[in-house]
Amino acid sequence: MIVVAIDIGGTFTDLVGFDDEAGRFAEAKSLTTPHELTQGILDCIRKSGLKAAAIDELIHGSTIAINTLIERKGAKTGLIVTSGTRDVYIVGRGNRPEAYNLFFHRHRPLVPRHLTREIEERLLSSGEIFRPLNKASVTEACRALVAEGVEAIAVCLLHSYVDPTHERNVGQMVREALPHAYLSLSHDILREYREFERLSTTVVNAYIGPKVGGYVSNLKSRLGETGFAGELSIMRSNGGVMTPEVATARPVAMMESGPVGGIIASARVGEKLGFANVISFDMGGTTAKTSLVRDGEPTLAPGYYVGGYASGHPVMLPMIDVVEVGAGGGSIAWIDDVGALKVGPQSAGADPGPICYRGGGTEPTITDANVVLGGLDPHNFLGGELVLDAQGARTGIEQKIAKPLGMDTITAARAILQIAISKMALAVREVSVEKGYDPRDFALVASGGAGPLHICAIARELHIPKVIVPLFPSHFSALGMLLADERHDFIRTFYCDLANLDFKAVLAVHDEMASEAKKSLRHANQAEWQVALDLRYVGQEFTLSVPITREAIKRGNRQKIRAAFDALYEHRYAHQSPDEPVEMVNIRLTAIGKRPTLRFPRLAKRVTAKAARHRGVYLSDSRKPVSCPVYQRGALGAGARIKGPALIEEHGTTTVLFAQDRCTVAPSGELTIDVGDAR
Repeated sequence: MIVVAIDIGGTFTDLVGFDDEAGRFAEAKSLTTPHELTQGILDCIRKSGLKAAAIDELIHGSTIAINTLIERKGAKTGLIVTSGTRDVYIVGRGNRPEAYNLFFHRHRPLVPRHLTREIEERLLSSGEIFRPLNKASVTEACRALVAEGVEAIAVCLLHSYVDPTHERNVGQMVREALPHAYLSLSHDILREYREFERLSTTVVNAYIGPKVGGYVSNLKSRLGETGFAGELSIMRSNGGVMTPEVATARPVAMMESGPVGGIIASARVGEKLGFANVISFDMGGTTAKTSLVRDGEPTLAPGYYVGGYASGHPVMLPMIDVVEVGAGGGSIAWIDDVGALKVGPQSAGADPGPICYRGGGTEPTITDANVVLGGLDPHNFLGGELVLDAQGARTGIEQKIAKPLGMDTITAARAILQIAISKMALAVREVSVEKGYDPRDFALVASGGAGPLHICAIARELHIPKVIVPLFPSHFSALGMLLADERHDFIRTFYCDLANLDFKAVLAVHDEMASEAKKSLRHANQAEWQVALDLRYVGQEFTLSVPITREAIKRGNRQKIRAAFDALYEHRYAHQSPDEPVEMVNIRLTAIGKRPTLRFPRLAKRVTAKAARHRGVYLSDSRKPVSCPVYQRGALGAGARIKGPALIEEHGTTTVLFAQDRCTVAPSGELTIDVGDAR
């Protein structure tokens, strides 16, 4: 069985394949082709040496969904809502997160007001019909949207999460009137209360739907032309995979489909090495991303804001909690209007790329700084596949940064790296310290093409004593996709006091969601089911998700559920109110289809590590280059030990060890590093 995963990033497209029978990996990396993303995928398959016809399953993660939204290159979208709610989407929430920001602005709606049409109907929050559906108003709304030439339509009727009958009828009429338009019905995307967030999620799905759907269709077609006849799976933001059909219907579920693969892999690698608590750190060509894994499980967020909390678009679907900063290898160093050195968030990306890539880039980047300081070997980048222009990088930093700031080129390059490291350390603090966790209690897992280059410096900044550099770090998100199971999350608002909760009704809702989940699962026979109830004290706004089982619902054990909620509240907030009444808001169901477990090979034991050569590198504050031994990772066996300062090179990245760092190669091939002076 041959399984292949391909991750498209802002700069590079990565492939990792594994032949389960032969116990052999394949890897490839090519520049991302923004004008035709599928071309980068085909380039990787060709470079890997794998025959497309021999691939049994291909798992794919892409930034197509989030880029379409951020760049506002989606479809012309119309919106159909209940009469009287036309401005809910435009007004949004009344909070102002940045009270003293004179340039603050709310989210810019994806659907303008003139493309928002009201229809006559209304449900109460109980599901009772207050005003029957007026089909003539639906016909008129469709006629107006046809005249406007919309390409996609979102339908979000008031309280349709309780009873979607009206919304289904409207959907049928829209399909008949606009057969070629992409259609999103809110109850198909999200059956949870909070009208603005539900509306925004539905609109985002419709807005990106035509482009993402066209991309998935084109990908299937192009792969078919190469002889691929296996299963195609798409990575989704919650850390699982889904079928192309689900991805086409719910593209909003793949907003962060690329980065989450690395987080899944970080959790698995940490567990294998005895570290249940790890922080995943992925530094690619455009951004750096970090996420916290506790007790072997990635942290899930119930929703997030695409574009930032202050003025972004809320998407209320479960996703792995990721903090992202504009500090990738291609992030541009620049001087602002008051003469301060800045790094990012602008990126040179894949085209034109950093100066040293010889692709026409003229702005100095983090990668250029690493070349100047000796961290990257210009003649052994991507295994010698790309020869870097070291002199061009030096000249760029000298002209654009060093001379304007009155410093020498080495100092300027070092300043670029220090600013980047500080930004990335703040991101790690955001997922740990700001959530109440001490980062020193976690191991830091480095991935991405630029992650191992900077990981020991970041660990020093935060006093983290242990660093792990996994197998294929520059392909790690793709590797994580090989380890991901199918996953589908369902939620249903079910509002009731816990004391009066009708458990038979809750069980019926659970079984209805389970029936829907089975239709989407390829591996339904090996499925695992996770259930949770969203509970809160009466009078509160937000809830806590309390894990439970179907059997507990069937038995109707209120006391056990209440005790579990109080205990979770105590753990989260250090107090509880056992005498206060509790109410249930939502029921959640997660269906996990277990994919076959891959048996990765172990390394041969070869304790002695021999340096291939030495290279001068400017480490920390050294005024002169330090002569560092350079090791080839492929030549290191299990148990090998390396003392810093040293460099460990492999295809796609280099691990930098500082003085007093100690690296040991694990039996399964990971580099485990004890960071000197971390405490």
